[in-house]
Amino acid sequence: MLDDAVQSVLAAYPAIHAACRRQSPLVGRGRRRLSNHLATVLEQLDPVEPLAVGELAARMRVTPGTISLQLARLARLRLVARARDARDARRVELRLTEAGARLREQRSLLDPLRVRAALARLPEPERDAVVAGVRLLARAVLELERERPDSSRRLPRR
Repeated sequence: MLDDAVQSVLAAYPAIHAACRRQSPLVGRGRRRLSNHLATVLEQLDPVEPLAVGELAARMRVTPGTISLQLARLARLRLVARARDARDARRVELRLTEAGARLREQRSLLDPLRVRAALARLPEPERDAVVAGVRLLARAVLELERERPDSSRRLPRR
């Protein structure tokens, strides 16, 4: 039964992704597309709640030195703000700027209008079941990531 469920998810995901994916917006003076990797970094950040560089590196499964290179580029594009933690000056806190938050909203992996149109085609009970199922799968994936044997690669609890 579980193998059937796995096959169903694997078969359905490419169709959902292909039908609803969104193209990256243009950024910077050169109006170039933001790389998927840099967009993924933005998706981890918030305009209000700060995140430490080390925590971001752990989420992204890279070293703090590696993530610093990407953060420098995002800071140059004025998408991320860096500030020293008031309680611990060794710690750098990250927040999305207004421009970063706008870009993150535009850059969501799936186009909200396409997702809305697809969900609108379903009767309400089926739509509710889809939403509940996606939430449950996302929760299970996050739990799975937290249980990885290499603790430095665990996602922080939110």
